[in-house]
Amino acid sequence: MKYKDLFDQFDTEGRLVLPDMERAFSDVPWSRHPVFEGVELKHIVTAAQTDGQFSFHLVRIAPNKRIGDHVHQTQLETHEVISGSGVCVNGGTAIAYEPGVITVLPKNVPHEVTAGGDGLYLFAKFMPALN
Repeated sequence: MKYKDLFDQFDTEGRLVLPDMERAFSDVPWSRHPVFEGVELKHIVTAAQTDGQFSFHLVRIAPNKRIGDHVHQTQLETHEVISGSGVCVNGGTAIAYEPGVITVLPKNVPHEVTAGGDGLYLFAKFMPALN
């Protein structure tokens, strides 16, 4: 299976299943990142659904675009690389992003992500939730 196909499968066939509800990822719209060009988010689990405890997001970064250097003052963030390639600078250390890599971005630690020529597709989680 091609990794890009895996992300497409997440995007089109994935679903959130809870004891009292089920929602297809395909029913969740993509939104442009409010700051970083070429970055889109699909808010799978939101702060409103978890009383602010955590949130889950599919992240799509266009080829050679980036999420610039920033800090989350209250959230721990994780990235699970589903497909594509790139580099994450996490607290000053460069981490090669390729399918299967998972990293933890502690609160108050500067980080940035740059997609390679084939784009980058992540599953990002925030604790507490990203608002």
